[in-house]
Amino acid sequence: MTERRVLRIEIGTLEDALGQFAEAWRGAARGERARPSQGVGFESLGELLATLTPRRWTVIERLRQQGPMTVYALAKSLGRHYKNVHGDVKALEGLGIIEREQSDRVLVPWDEVEARLRIAA
Repeated sequence: MTERRVLRIEIGTLEDALGQFAEAWRGAARGERARPSQGVGFESLGELLATLTPRRWTVIERLRQQGPMTVYALAKSLGRHYKNVHGDVKALEGLGIIEREQSDRVLVPWDEVEARLRIAA
């Protein structure tokens, strides 16, 4: 049975990320097996919302629904201009949220996206 691929999206500071790294390091030093974790971090809710816009989220959803496709086919499927979809795909690729196959089709490699939003006091 293959393990589900989960992308974790979190809001936190650099110190939070370094703390998570340090905890994983200490666990490894104790002989604990580290679970692979892949994630995207943002420093604020505003940054997350500016990056994962509703249109970009629609790109993610469409690729999950219909599977890998070219950017041209994706733009046509969404009824959007190619240049705008291409920009969204580049941004999502840069974050590791979507990937490109050797055949140049783009896809969402995640089975699940988990978002964690902490409200700081």
